Amino acid sequence: MSKPSLVAGTRDFSPADVARRRYIFDTITRIYAQFGYLPIETPTLEKMSTLTGKYGNEGEQLIYKVLNSGDFLSKIKPEQLTPDNSNNLSPLIAEKGLRYDLTVPFARYVVMNQNDLAFPFKRYQIQPVWRAERNQAGRYREFYQCDADAIGSDSLLYEAEILQMLDQVFNLLKLKVIIRLNNRKILDGLCQLAGAPDLFAQIVATIDKADKIGQEAVLIELKNMGLSEQGLTAIQEIVFDKKYNLSELKAIFETANVEIGKKGVDELNAVLAFLRGYNFSNSLELDFSLARGLSYYTGAIMEVVVDTSIDNQKSIKMGSISGGGRYDNLTAVFGLPNMSGVGVSFGADRIFDVLLQLNLFPDSCLQTVKALLVNFDEATLQAAFELAGKLRAQNIAIDIYPKPAKLKKQLEYAQKRNLPFVVICEAKEGVINYQLKNMQTGTQESINLENLIAALS
Repeated sequence: MSKPSLVAGTRDFSPADVARRRYIFDTITRIYAQFGYLPIETPTLEKMSTLTGKYGNEGEQLIYKVLNSGDFLSKIKPEQLTPDNSNNLSPLIAEKGLRYDLTVPFARYVVMNQNDLAFPFKRYQIQPVWRAERNQAGRYREFYQCDADAIGSDSLLYEAEILQMLDQVFNLLKLKVIIRLNNRKILDGLCQLAGAPDLFAQIVATIDKADKIGQEAVLIELKNMGLSEQGLTAIQEIVFDKKYNLSELKAIFETANVEIGKKGVDELNAVLAFLRGYNFSNSLELDFSLARGLSYYTGAIMEVVVDTSIDNQKSIKMGSISGGGRYDNLTAVFGLPNMSGVGVSFGADRIFDVLLQLNLFPDSCLQTVKALLVNFDEATLQAAFELAGKLRAQNIAIDIYPKPAKLKKQLEYAQKRNLPFVVICEAKEGVINYQLKNMQTGTQESINLENLIAALS
């Protein structure tokens, strides 16, 4: 029998890890709810027709396909089973797939439920997604996304709200971050400035790789696409050298009569105008190199990275931990045009890894069980069982050592579980007495039921 093992890119979580992750989810949920977002859930499996054509060529390759149940080859002709026919064969044997993200299923949900929803519709969704990524640090094949989307309005107020939500979540998590902001229309304008409007998708995908392959490699790839020296210079100065502010960039687009670029600048200015009275706890930076690889973004785009200029965070090596943007055409592919939306997603697994490395999880998130009730004989075991019922009725989480044992053994068990208190039940002359032991300080005192409830509440 082979040793048990995990699928690469997946992991188990201990009770302590689950408590820490729940702390992240609860923090994000609290902020989402404060901004008026409502929860939904969608199925793990989606039809491949729903998933395909939404993520670009690279994303399409990462979708996990699920074989049809039963004899999935029964309707396939022998001549179709050839190595060069795999792309045509796939739809015939795998009609379903694991969701790649939560945004496309959300768009499908909106179209199917449009008559029952009040628009603008604001939803949040915290569920796992799957991607056939190459296994490496910070990249998992199964991971949680924590999404919020506002759909049914093109108001740029929602972009401003999302930037506030990003700031407030990471402030509560006590993690200092940089929130990067750009607009895909500016990138579209850059492609026109570079004389290559038809290469928008390729240029954006290449710029998006700058953090991985470096600026020089990006410029070489762009040159190989046929961009002129003038076009390469424009991208170098605007995207990488950050030579121009918004006003200067708008003037460049106006001089070149690039309307899409001007509109992108105007949209960013409108978002920033909403935020004039808001004091960020983290850094908000305009970054014209930000591209976001997913092809459905059409307006503002945002991304969050750990601020490694902070002393205690310099050791963190992690890609983006949150991101999102505006999309105008996503529901149109499902038959519902003119439904603009904007969304954000927190990468819970990456955030978990960073908080764990920086020791930023509060001890309180681990203390779910308040005390262990210990006992020495059948009489005190019965008393402990009855006491547990009274404490649980007061919303106090309690556990009981399941049978009489030596005190040392029971204390070691409580210590291994990192429980803050132990309640010792003793029977003397038919009367049950309680001792409350603080496992951190080692102090112990006699206590009655009323004061015990107060101490553990």
